Amino acid sequence: MERKHIVWKHVKDHRFSYVFGFALLSISSMMQLVIPTLLGTFTDRLEMSLLTYAEALRIALWMLLAGLGIAFFRSVSRIFLFRLSRLLDRQIRDDLFRHWETLSTHYFKNRRVGDLMSHAISDVSVIREVTQGGIFNTLEAIVIITMTIVSMGVAVDPILTLLTLLPLPLLAVLSYRFRRRIQRESVDVQEAIGSLTSRVQEFVAGIRVVMSFRQEGEQTRLFREDNGHAVAMNRRLVKSNSLFGALSSAVVGFSFLVSVVLGGIMVLHDRITLGEFVAFNSFLSLLMGPIENLGRVVNTMQRGKASEQRLLAILNTRPDVADDSDADFSIERIEGDIELRGLSFRYPEAHEPALRDISLRVPKGTSLAIVGKVGSGKSTLVHLLVRLYNPPKGTVWIDGRDIHEIPLHVLRSHIGIVPQDQFLFSTTIRDNIGFDPKPYGDDEIEQAARLAQVYDNIVEFPNKFQTALGERGISLSGGQRQRVSIARAIIKKPSILIFDDSLSAVDTETEDRILEGLGHVMDNRTTIIIGHRISSVQSADQIVVLDEGRIVERGTHDSLLALGGLYADLYHKQLLDEAVRSQEREWEAEAGEGANGASDDGERRRHGGDEAGVSPERHAGRGVATGGRAG
Repeated sequence: MERKHIVWKHVKDHRFSYVFGFALLSISSMMQLVIPTLLGTFTDRLEMSLLTYAEALRIALWMLLAGLGIAFFRSVSRIFLFRLSRLLDRQIRDDLFRHWETLSTHYFKNRRVGDLMSHAISDVSVIREVTQGGIFNTLEAIVIITMTIVSMGVAVDPILTLLTLLPLPLLAVLSYRFRRRIQRESVDVQEAIGSLTSRVQEFVAGIRVVMSFRQEGEQTRLFREDNGHAVAMNRRLVKSNSLFGALSSAVVGFSFLVSVVLGGIMVLHDRITLGEFVAFNSFLSLLMGPIENLGRVVNTMQRGKASEQRLLAILNTRPDVADDSDADFSIERIEGDIELRGLSFRYPEAHEPALRDISLRVPKGTSLAIVGKVGSGKSTLVHLLVRLYNPPKGTVWIDGRDIHEIPLHVLRSHIGIVPQDQFLFSTTIRDNIGFDPKPYGDDEIEQAARLAQVYDNIVEFPNKFQTALGERGISLSGGQRQRVSIARAIIKKPSILIFDDSLSAVDTETEDRILEGLGHVMDNRTTIIIGHRISSVQSADQIVVLDEGRIVERGTHDSLLALGGLYADLYHKQLLDEAVRSQEREWEAEAGEGANGASDDGERRRHGGDEAGVSPERHAGRGVATGGRAG
């Protein structure tokens, strides 16, 4: 169901609390009316020389008690109403975060992190201001304005009251004229803040690349542009708010002018007493504060409306991937028998399909390897299996059921995936390995780390498994991050285990140890391995080769080599590359030994050149000559 309001729904849900807060505020407002009346009485008694010491003391005491009562009830009402605004603040962020968790990866792919952070922090803060200062000032203004106007008309003079308040409707005209302008400029400010936040987040995330390519100056220039734009947008909004405030103050000032001139004339003509004149201006002073606050409330409300619309646009976004209406919630686990039937898929923003007519079957407990060029559709296949994107109905089957019939939480809890990006959270290594709703003991965490061949690295850290990682696991090397990701996947003991090019950052020796350690983990478990190295996929029960989204070859390692196609070409190319690297390592080793030998000879020459019958200088000269001939 689409949400149309955030603030109004909150007020309705907590209406009794708001009524109680309104009652407290009303008591405070009524007490404020006592002071002008007391001042009027004091002035009249003083003018007529009838004021006694005891009467003055009594008036002062009543004013003191009124002031204390105002302070008490106003403070309690503020605390009560402001607490409700903090509840809304927390509720919006909770709703926003939970809703983000339901959205597909496609949603986040097309949005900047800084914009999302701006929604969660800046927009929510503006909404809180609406329910905090906005509602409080509105309620206070309604009570005080109503009671004060009645008191001015009844206790002093209705004609003077009418003429004095005559300019005030201009405030409504000003509010209407500035309403859309402030709302539009508020949206621009929030968007500028989002851009600035994105710039900072991107810089921090890519600091290594920035420093490696010496782009500090360019990044500073870009930051200054975004920062300057944010300042300019804020200045424009401040200018509008200031102009509105100045015009509002001018209208209020004109009302005071009318009060002083007309009220003074009426005092001179004995239409009202001096005490009534003092009381009237005190009432007017009391009235002007809430009226000016209403002008600020209009600004706050317009900013809040802009932020509310931005938040509602998120909260009303329907998830691309969700449990279907025909999902069978009686399914509690999956066994791992996978079948693809004529699967074709195109990303929402793409023109060409990423996968074309893919048909294959992976029986339970067997392994499938997928190889192919970059962009051939390997990772897309994995994304569809875990329903990060929705495959067409009737194309992906698990355990003989359409994948759309399997509840999402069941599907994903029984699939362990090691993604390409090796994302780790900025918490401890233990928490990253045990990243699952199910709690794991220390023995299980350590066993998973051993199988992933990362245990020895972890225990070298001072805090071992309690070592806190930097953002995205930046304190670990690429290979260590991959192996922690592997441990995170295998600790779940999933029915389907997927390795999405997860061994690319480790050397071949470590790769062999990892594959050997995973041998019994993969037994009787459906395993899908995506890789570029033939060494990591050659033991699979079946291998498919993808090219431009199609299966162009399939078979075992030996049969594909015999076929002499793309797989065989990739295999021979990798053999050649490995041979070249091996030869280069041998040359480097020989060069290192030669350098060490030359260093030892030099040491002997420095200490015993004369005994050898050859001076160091002559030996060096001969070496150069020999080197020259050799060249």
